[in-house]
Amino acid sequence: MRLIIVGASALGTHLARGQIRQGHEVVLIERDEELARDLAEELDCTVINAEGTRPDILEKAGIEAADAVVACTNHDQDNILIGLIAREAGIEKTIIKTDDEKFTQVAKKLGFTYLINPPHISSTIITDALRDVDTIQLSNLVRADVRFISFLAGERHKGKRIHELPIPEKTEFIGLYRKKDFILASENPKLEEGDELIIITRSEHVNRIYEKLQEM
Repeated sequence: MRLIIVGASALGTHLARGQIRQGHEVVLIERDEELARDLAEELDCTVINAEGTRPDILEKAGIEAADAVVACTNHDQDNILIGLIAREAGIEKTIIKTDDEKFTQVAKKLGFTYLINPPHISSTIITDALRDVDTIQLSNLVRADVRFISFLAGERHKGKRIHELPIPEKTEFIGLYRKKDFILASENPKLEEGDELIIITRSEHVNRIYEKLQEM
Protein backbone atom coordinates (compact mmCIF):
# COMPACT_ATOMS: atom_id res chain seq x y z
CA MET A 1 0.00 0.00 0.00
CA ARG A 2 1.18 3.51 -0.82
CA LEU A 3 0.31 5.94 1.96
CA ILE A 4 0.75 9.70 2.21
CA ILE A 5 0.85 11.11 5.73
CA VAL A 6 0.61 14.87 6.08
CA GLY A 7 1.90 16.17 9.39
CA ALA A 8 4.68 14.68 11.49
CA SER A 9 2.73 15.12 14.70
CA ALA A 10 3.13 12.47 17.39
CA LEU A 11 0.30 10.58 15.68
CA GLY A 12 1.74 11.04 12.19
CA THR A 13 5.23 9.95 13.19
CA HIS A 14 3.99 6.93 15.13
CA LEU A 15 1.75 5.93 12.23
CA ALA A 16 4.62 6.29 9.75
CA ARG A 17 6.90 4.06 11.81
CA GLY A 18 4.21 1.39 12.09
CA GLN A 19 3.33 1.42 8.40
CA ILE A 20 6.99 1.23 7.39
CA ARG A 21 7.46 -1.77 9.69
CA GLN A 22 4.52 -3.47 7.95
CA GLY A 23 6.23 -2.98 4.60
CA HIS A 24 4.06 -0.22 3.22
CA GLU A 25 5.39 2.61 1.10
CA VAL A 26 5.10 5.84 3.07
CA VAL A 27 5.53 9.45 2.02
CA LEU A 28 5.60 11.88 4.95
CA ILE A 29 5.03 15.61 4.45
CA GLU A 30 6.08 17.99 7.23
CA ARG A 31 6.31 21.78 7.11
CA ASP A 32 8.88 22.14 9.93
CA GLU A 33 12.33 22.06 8.32
CA GLU A 34 14.31 20.76 11.29
CA LEU A 35 11.76 18.06 12.16
CA ALA A 36 11.54 16.96 8.52
CA ARG A 37 15.33 16.71 8.30
CA ASP A 38 15.56 14.63 11.47
CA LEU A 39 12.82 12.26 10.33
CA ALA A 40 14.39 11.92 6.87
CA GLU A 41 17.54 10.61 8.58
CA GLU A 42 15.60 8.29 10.89
CA LEU A 43 12.76 6.83 8.80
CA ASP A 44 13.00 4.54 5.80
CA CYS A 45 10.57 6.58 3.73
CA THR A 46 10.34 9.71 1.61
CA VAL A 47 10.07 12.86 3.73
CA ILE A 48 9.06 16.08 2.01
CA ASN A 49 9.66 19.37 3.81
CA ALA A 50 6.78 21.48 2.56
CA GLU A 51 3.27 22.76 3.23
CA GLY A 52 0.96 19.78 2.84
CA THR A 53 -2.13 21.84 2.07
CA ARG A 54 -0.70 22.83 -1.31
CA PRO A 55 -2.03 20.72 -4.22
CA ASP A 56 1.32 20.89 -6.03
CA ILE A 57 3.08 19.41 -3.01
CA LEU A 58 0.58 16.56 -2.81
CA GLU A 59 1.12 15.97 -6.52
CA LYS A 60 4.86 15.88 -5.87
CA ALA A 61 4.20 13.27 -3.19
CA GLY A 62 2.43 11.15 -5.81
CA ILE A 63 -1.14 11.53 -4.63
CA GLU A 64 -2.47 10.19 -7.93
CA ALA A 65 -0.90 6.81 -7.13
CA ALA A 66 -1.70 6.79 -3.40
CA ASP A 67 -4.03 4.24 -1.83
CA ALA A 68 -4.75 6.44 1.17
CA VAL A 69 -4.05 9.88 2.60
CA VAL A 70 -3.88 10.63 6.31
CA ALA A 71 -4.20 14.29 7.28
CA CYS A 72 -2.89 14.63 10.82
CA THR A 73 -1.32 18.07 11.13
CA ASN A 74 -1.97 20.04 14.30
CA HIS A 75 -4.50 22.26 12.51
CA ASP A 76 -8.03 20.93 11.97
CA GLN A 77 -8.79 23.33 9.12
CA ASP A 78 -5.65 22.22 7.28
CA ASN A 79 -6.57 18.57 7.71
CA ILE A 80 -10.02 19.13 6.24
CA LEU A 81 -8.51 21.05 3.32
CA ILE A 82 -6.07 18.20 2.68
CA GLY A 83 -9.01 15.81 2.77
CA LEU A 84 -10.85 17.85 0.14
CA ILE A 85 -7.79 17.88 -2.12
CA ALA A 86 -7.37 14.13 -1.69
CA ARG A 87 -11.03 13.51 -2.50
CA GLU A 88 -10.73 15.69 -5.61
CA ALA A 89 -7.75 13.55 -6.62
CA GLY A 90 -9.93 10.45 -6.38
CA ILE A 91 -8.44 8.96 -3.23
CA GLU A 92 -10.97 6.49 -1.82
CA LYS A 93 -9.62 6.38 1.72
CA THR A 94 -8.88 9.71 3.36
CA ILE A 95 -8.45 9.81 7.11
CA ILE A 96 -8.76 13.15 8.86
CA LYS A 97 -7.69 14.04 12.40
CA THR A 98 -9.53 16.78 14.23
CA ASP A 99 -9.02 17.93 17.80
CA ASP A 100 -11.97 20.30 17.95
CA GLU A 101 -15.39 18.59 17.95
CA LYS A 102 -16.83 21.47 15.91
CA PHE A 103 -14.48 20.65 13.05
CA THR A 104 -15.30 16.96 13.40
CA GLN A 105 -18.91 17.86 12.71
CA VAL A 106 -17.86 20.04 9.77
CA ALA A 107 -15.90 17.13 8.30
CA LYS A 108 -18.90 14.83 8.74
CA LYS A 109 -21.16 17.29 6.95
CA LEU A 110 -18.65 17.40 4.11
CA GLY A 111 -19.12 13.66 3.74
CA PHE A 112 -15.89 12.37 5.26
CA THR A 113 -16.31 9.05 7.01
CA TYR A 114 -12.86 8.22 8.33
CA LEU A 115 -12.45 10.71 11.16
CA ILE A 116 -10.38 10.52 14.31
CA ASN A 117 -10.67 12.88 17.25
CA PRO A 118 -7.92 11.97 19.77
CA PRO A 119 -9.24 14.12 22.67
CA HIS A 120 -12.69 12.55 22.30
CA ILE A 121 -11.29 9.02 22.10
CA SER A 122 -8.99 9.57 25.07
CA SER A 123 -11.67 11.14 27.25
CA THR A 124 -14.07 8.31 26.39
CA ILE A 125 -11.52 5.67 27.38
CA ILE A 126 -10.72 7.51 30.62
CA THR A 127 -14.41 7.93 31.42
CA ASP A 128 -15.00 4.24 30.77
CA ALA A 129 -12.03 3.33 32.97
CA LEU A 130 -13.42 5.48 35.78
CA ARG A 131 -16.71 3.60 35.44
CA ASP A 132 -14.83 0.26 35.44
CA VAL A 133 -15.91 -0.36 31.84
CA ASP A 134 -13.34 -2.37 29.89
CA THR A 135 -13.07 -0.66 26.50
CA ILE A 136 -10.59 -3.28 25.35
CA GLN A 137 -13.29 -5.90 25.84
CA LEU A 138 -15.51 -4.02 23.37
CA SER A 139 -12.71 -3.64 20.83
CA ASN A 140 -12.19 -7.40 20.95
CA LEU A 141 -15.73 -7.82 19.61
CA VAL A 142 -14.64 -6.25 16.32
CA ARG A 143 -13.00 -9.14 14.52
CA ALA A 144 -12.70 -10.46 10.99
CA ASP A 145 -14.33 -8.06 8.51
CA VAL A 146 -17.02 -6.75 10.87
CA ARG A 147 -17.20 -2.94 10.89
CA PHE A 148 -19.05 -0.46 13.08
CA ILE A 149 -19.66 2.79 11.20
CA SER A 150 -21.63 5.97 11.76
CA PHE A 151 -23.55 8.27 9.45
CA LEU A 152 -24.79 11.78 10.15
CA ALA A 153 -28.41 12.30 9.06
CA GLY A 154 -29.05 15.43 7.02
CA GLU A 155 -32.04 17.50 5.99
CA ARG A 156 -33.06 14.94 3.36
CA HIS A 157 -33.34 12.17 5.95
CA LYS A 158 -35.48 14.20 8.34
CA GLY A 159 -38.85 12.57 9.07
CA LYS A 160 -37.98 9.11 7.75
CA ARG A 161 -38.12 6.07 9.99
CA ILE A 162 -34.79 4.35 10.53
CA HIS A 163 -36.12 1.11 9.02
CA GLU A 164 -37.11 2.97 5.83
CA LEU A 165 -33.45 3.68 5.04
CA PRO A 166 -31.82 1.54 2.31
CA ILE A 167 -29.01 -0.73 3.46
CA PRO A 168 -27.24 -3.70 1.84
CA GLU A 169 -27.56 -7.28 3.02
CA LYS A 170 -25.63 -8.35 6.12
CA THR A 171 -26.08 -4.87 7.55
CA GLU A 172 -28.12 -3.69 10.53
CA PHE A 173 -28.82 -0.41 12.28
CA ILE A 174 -27.93 -0.53 15.97
CA GLY A 175 -29.43 2.81 16.90
CA LEU A 176 -28.71 6.50 16.82
CA TYR A 177 -27.22 9.22 18.97
CA ARG A 178 -29.40 12.31 19.32
CA LYS A 179 -27.52 14.95 21.32
CA LYS A 180 -26.84 13.18 24.65
CA ASP A 181 -29.44 10.45 24.13
CA PHE A 182 -29.14 7.04 22.43
CA ILE A 183 -32.17 5.45 20.77
CA LEU A 184 -32.22 1.79 19.76
CA ALA A 185 -33.07 0.95 16.15
CA SER A 186 -35.70 -1.50 17.43
CA GLU A 187 -37.76 1.55 18.47
CA ASN A 188 -37.78 2.57 14.77
CA PRO A 189 -37.31 6.27 15.56
CA LYS A 190 -38.19 9.06 13.15
CA LEU A 191 -34.97 10.75 12.07
CA GLU A 192 -33.97 14.31 12.87
CA GLU A 193 -31.23 16.30 11.16
CA GLY A 194 -27.95 15.77 13.03
CA ASP A 195 -28.80 12.26 14.30
CA GLU A 196 -25.73 10.02 14.22
CA LEU A 197 -26.69 6.54 13.01
CA ILE A 198 -24.67 3.58 14.28
CA ILE A 199 -24.46 0.70 11.82
CA ILE A 200 -22.88 -2.75 11.88
CA THR A 201 -21.88 -4.33 8.59
CA ARG A 202 -19.18 -6.18 6.69
CA SER A 203 -16.21 -4.26 5.33
CA GLU A 204 -17.22 -4.95 1.72
CA HIS A 205 -20.48 -3.01 2.19
CA VAL A 206 -19.12 0.15 3.86
CA ASN A 207 -18.81 2.26 0.71
CA ARG A 208 -22.22 1.10 -0.62
CA ILE A 209 -23.90 2.12 2.63
CA TYR A 210 -22.55 5.67 2.44
CA GLU A 211 -23.45 5.89 -1.24
CA LYS A 212 -27.02 4.73 -0.64
CA LEU A 213 -27.59 7.03 2.33
CA GLN A 214 -26.04 10.06 0.62
CA GLU A 215 -28.07 9.50 -2.56
CA MET A 216 -31.41 9.69 -0.72
